[in-house]
Amino acid sequence: MYLFYAPDIEGDYYTLNAEESRHCIRVLRFTEGESVSLVDGKGNWYNAVVERPELKGCGVRVTEKIENHGQRPFHLHLAVAPTKNIDRTEWMLEKCTEMGIDEITLLHTAHSERKVVKDERLEKVLVSAMKQSLKAYLPRLNPMVDFRQMVTEECSAQKFIAHCCPGEKKRLDEVYQPGRDAVILIGPEGDFSTEEVALAEANGFIAISLGTSRLRTETAGIVACHSINFMNKV
Repeated sequence: MYLFYAPDIEGDYYTLNAEESRHCIRVLRFTEGESVSLVDGKGNWYNAVVERPELKGCGVRVTEKIENHGQRPFHLHLAVAPTKNIDRTEWMLEKCTEMGIDEITLLHTAHSERKVVKDERLEKVLVSAMKQSLKAYLPRLNPMVDFRQMVTEECSAQKFIAHCCPGEKKRLDEVYQPGRDAVILIGPEGDFSTEEVALAEANGFIAISLGTSRLRTETAGIVACHSINFMNKV
């Protein structure tokens, strides 16, 4: 099964953009009358039929709309410092999207080695992973924010910070309550500073361990994402 991204779909007729049209007609060789499926990234899944198989604007007729497709009873927000090698961050976002994640915030921290990212490129990674994993929800990608701003914002979710600094830490599975929304902070290659950890804890974040091994930033993000999904049995 192949999915096509239709972020602005309305009504019972839709024209795919040029990129999706080329993939549909030239690569996959869909023809008039064949069935296709679309998602809008907001939880809606559409079954449709190709009506106008044109390379620059493939038109499809919607035959069925399924709302809240694959909706989960919790919200997972990962706030992570992007890696110096952006390919590693892209890989992490791809895998987290495949497993299931709702929101991603990129963090600027004291030890950050990357201060600029191309949001458009990361969005393409998320869209591709959403379609590949047959999901109808596109994770929300927030612009990069300063660590202090992130940890001092009001939030009703359970809040966690994963770090390698000395001090008492609980395992994530010991403190997370399945079914609740969660925000998890993951630091850069040089980890969070002790001052950042203290600030986070002062603002209600619980210090956690993701295991006995020292993990790369992107590995820690994937482990955290998988752990929350596993504990929620999704």
